[in-house]
Amino acid sequence: MSLTLYSHPLASFCHKVLIALYENGTPFHAETVNLGDPGSAAAHIERWPVGKMPVLHDAKAGRVIAETSILIEYLQEKYPGPVRLLPEAPDVLLETRLWDRFFDLYVNMPMGKIVTDRIRPQGQGDPFGINEAQATLTTAYAMIEERMATREWATGKDFTLADCAAAPALFYASIVHPFGDSQRHLGRYHDRLLARPSMKRVIAGARPYFVIFPYRDAMPEHYFKDDA
Repeated sequence: MSLTLYSHPLASFCHKVLIALYENGTPFHAETVNLGDPGSAAAHIERWPVGKMPVLHDAKAGRVIAETSILIEYLQEKYPGPVRLLPEAPDVLLETRLWDRFFDLYVNMPMGKIVTDRIRPQGQGDPFGINEAQATLTTAYAMIEERMATREWATGKDFTLADCAAAPALFYASIVHPFGDSQRHLGRYHDRLLARPSMKRVIAGARPYFVIFPYRDAMPEHYFKDDA
């Protein structure tokens, strides 16, 4: 098998790439990286010195590919499948790239800030940073609510790279910063993302690790069930 994805089943950015792989049924080998294990961590740092996940190794091409959006674009070019995640039409492609970045930068990253702050040593939290992250999510939710009033998926009628980014970002963000009661379009979009077979498969793979998620106490109980 040519492709090996180095990732962790609980990590939202890893989920983004897994969704793309599952959408197209792309064959790959999954290798879990445990940054708490010195050997696993050292091997990953050698692979990609900044230590971020996921990273893809293409044995056939002899290449290591990193950064989620680039990685998904690489898969579309080198290992295309039935679902085109980066549209051909230039104007739609530009929108897709924009909303991919939007979900990464203004949903996933502030969500991650809130999550990681909970596991900081006592007395070393960042209340100011958490307030900023929550404010960013509030603004992002309002923008998504307005946008999804007229769309099925982030950029229109087709599932794209932007939705690959949205699904895991909103999954975790909805736990640490719940949607408002009036945000019906955002909530329905989130429900559609969760119903996507690729996202169901991602959640199934992450489920054994939910017990170590820092906001496990805030997770809906149905996420722990096989039919979630």
